[in-house]
Amino acid sequence: MNNLRNVMSPIETATGLPNDCYVDDKMYRHEQDTLFRDSWAAIGFGKDIADPGMAKPVTFLGIPMLMVRNADGQVNVFQNVCRHRGMILIEEPVRLRGPITCPYHAWAYDLDGNLRRTPHVGGPDIDTHESVKTCDLPLIRVRSHVWRDVIFVNVGGEALEFETAAAPLINRWKEFDQPLIHTGADSSISFTLECNWKLAVENYCEAYHLPFVHPTLNTYSRLEDHYNIMESGGFAGQGTTVYQPQISADGRRFPRYDDLSSHWYAGAEYIALFPNVLLGVHNDHAFAILLLPDGPGRTREQVEIYYAEEAARGDEFAEMRTTNTEMWRTVFAEDIGVVEGMQRGRHASGYDGGKFSAVMDAPTHHFHAWVADRLSR
Repeated sequence: MNNLRNVMSPIETATGLPNDCYVDDKMYRHEQDTLFRDSWAAIGFGKDIADPGMAKPVTFLGIPMLMVRNADGQVNVFQNVCRHRGMILIEEPVRLRGPITCPYHAWAYDLDGNLRRTPHVGGPDIDTHESVKTCDLPLIRVRSHVWRDVIFVNVGGEALEFETAAAPLINRWKEFDQPLIHTGADSSISFTLECNWKLAVENYCEAYHLPFVHPTLNTYSRLEDHYNIMESGGFAGQGTTVYQPQISADGRRFPRYDDLSSHWYAGAEYIALFPNVLLGVHNDHAFAILLLPDGPGRTREQVEIYYAEEAARGDEFAEMRTTNTEMWRTVFAEDIGVVEGMQRGRHASGYDGGKFSAVMDAPTHHFHAWVADRLSR
């Protein structure tokens, strides 16, 4: 498509993605088969299956999937169907007390997906048959990886290893390769956005809108305090050099991550890892945002906030945690009007994708070019 090739032009002459990329059902399905199937896309959080035996079903790209934590604490992702008659295995999040057992004919699988039991498969009280070789019938595994408590999958199975594909960002944030402490419901936020998922990514990537959409935030983290972040790999975003949170009136602070370099004393970064994860790091907490497309014009957004030490779970920090969560809820809620307004704007037949600011919109253009490149292959 000529208009997609133009998106990949230098930012000074490029236009943004065409309207069809936001409103067209056919283009949405094409995205699912390319951007999401071929990349490492996120489907959930490790904290939702925190203990061995915990399982949570999700649907992604129309595929029923099951996230499971095995006896060794590792996360596995399987297609959520029995190998016998294709029955859905688990309907709701559960803590298993035994194997994953099909509710139809009770075929049972261990937490690593191996088929362990096939009751009456050879007749009444005969649990084996020569035609059913259990070793050949494990649950269908979905290639997966967990980083920063986000569970990623590569449905197509041919992407580079996650550590290779995401190496530039992993290395950039290697100082934050430390425990992530989730404190429960007081650190979770969810939204339903009446917009295409890409608009949520685009808005998150840049700081240009801060003075106009986030006036309170802009009073202490001003536009001029931010810098753009872009890599040849699949991520872009922005950072600030003046992160100085005032969470408590008495000056108390959350525990900080250990051994951070001086850059992070007052620095924070906000990066979109393409296609559908938004990440933020600070010296005392971090967050991850999962964007789940629900058709071309709707997105479910789940925000999870994490702290640096177990001490942050304590009652003495409860009020501060609430304040922090509500601060982020307010900031993210301020973005809803603009992303939904841009979605409505994408129905204007004369809109040609828009003109970028070569200075302020570089991260957004970087994301557009990433999308256009993959849709054009």
